Amino acid sequence: MPEVKRKWLDVVVMGLVIMVALLPIGVEAYYNYQVEDGLIRNAKLVPTLLVPGSSASQNRFDTLVSELDQHRRKHSVIKVTVSKTSLVSIRGKLKRDDHHPYVVVAFQDNADGYDNIKKQAQWLDLALKKLQNKYNFGAINAIGHSNGGLILTRYLEKYHHEKQFNVKKLMTIGTPYNGDEENWETQTMMLKDLIANNTHLPEKMTVFSVGGADVDTSDGIVPFQSVAKGRQIYQNQVAHYTLIMVTGEDADHSALPQNDEIIDLIQQFILTNK
Repeated sequence: MPEVKRKWLDVVVMGLVIMVALLPIGVEAYYNYQVEDGLIRNAKLVPTLLVPGSSASQNRFDTLVSELDQHRRKHSVIKVTVSKTSLVSIRGKLKRDDHHPYVVVAFQDNADGYDNIKKQAQWLDLALKKLQNKYNFGAINAIGHSNGGLILTRYLEKYHHEKQFNVKKLMTIGTPYNGDEENWETQTMMLKDLIANNTHLPEKMTVFSVGGADVDTSDGIVPFQSVAKGRQIYQNQVAHYTLIMVTGEDADHSALPQNDEIIDLIQQFILTNK
């Protein structure tokens, strides 16, 4: 065989070998990324969104994340703050091959009050749109402490669209769905609004509502009756709703995110891939 033809044949054979070697990568990329409604999503990337309550910063969950990292692979932490003028700042880096980073979204204006919760839910929407555009995640799990659970609930009812991404699991911790109201028969305006708009909640979502009882039926700030009112918002509107009470040591309101029992619940129900 002439030398030129032999070299040409060698090049073709080498090219075929490279194509075969790269085929698994192409197949993996095909399954990792999905195109839906013209949007490209990373099917493997499922962040855990953490939203703090009033007066709390983007560092509110540092102890919780540190505790969780002791029991499993250490994940990336991305911290986001939304300013009063709706500017979204993002700190942190997504590690290579980390499919379950923690994403904390906090607000410069973190004051209490229903009017502020409405604004914070809108700011959360801005933050998640920017994050989704940056990382292309196809689903999230979410945890909200105190008013963080109200912000997430308001966001899910008013702003979230499943075409953007799925919300698979939600855990609210010490969330005052009925404010500081202890009377089972009384409904605050906020609770009435959340019940009225609950048909917009993601139907396939699983919800865990966790409350503390350090002093009688209160965590020292939020009555358990108020936490339990979440049932009127979520039950029969989502795939699964579970109400859980933790008692004893570290069951006061501010300590709940560091409570050992709640950390176990997060590991068992939120951070699993199911």
